[in-house]
Amino acid sequence: MSQPLEPPASGHVFLETERLILRRFTRADADVLFALDDDPEVMRYINGGLPASLEEIERDDLPHFLRQYDALPGWGFWAAMERSTGAFLGWFHLRPDKGAPADEPELGYRLRRSAWGQGYTTEGTRALIDKAFHELGARRVVASTMVVNTASWRVMEKSGMRRVRLFHADWPVKIDGDEHGDVEYAITREEWLAGQSS
Repeated sequence: MSQPLEPPASGHVFLETERLILRRFTRADADVLFALDDDPEVMRYINGGLPASLEEIERDDLPHFLRQYDALPGWGFWAAMERSTGAFLGWFHLRPDKGAPADEPELGYRLRRSAWGQGYTTEGTRALIDKAFHELGARRVVASTMVVNTASWRVMEKSGMRRVRLFHADWPVKIDGDEHGDVEYAITREEWLAGQSS
């Protein structure tokens, strides 16, 4: 039986929803990030389910998350905490991708298996889309996933995003299903505003 992941020291809160708190990562989050990335099912559509490395998380991933808060104010990677228990559920990101316009952030997420199927991902995604348009000046929010990752693109659809293209990403490792390609979803400010008034 797996042990519950204890919440690390609290960081700056970015937003709150009915069931989630999204906050900045801190250096104390390395162990929970490792536990998340060491689950082969969580990483199935990211790297084919390869084992995680705590050393890489401490040396590369976590410092990258922390640098983005100053480099891209208002954007970044956010630890998702369950409000009722304080448990670490995973993370969301909302930030402009490399080479993309500053007002077209990419949205992404990675949650623990125990949090799947409970609506947390859709809840967090909707809240981030609202914040992007309402507070952060976004013109368009985009997200992408593998075609075979139906759970992920269904979250995008439930969050008001629409499929805009099919493409083939250059994955660094072979992942089952990558031959079917990837899908990009997006929502514009105008589409979001129309949804607010309906």
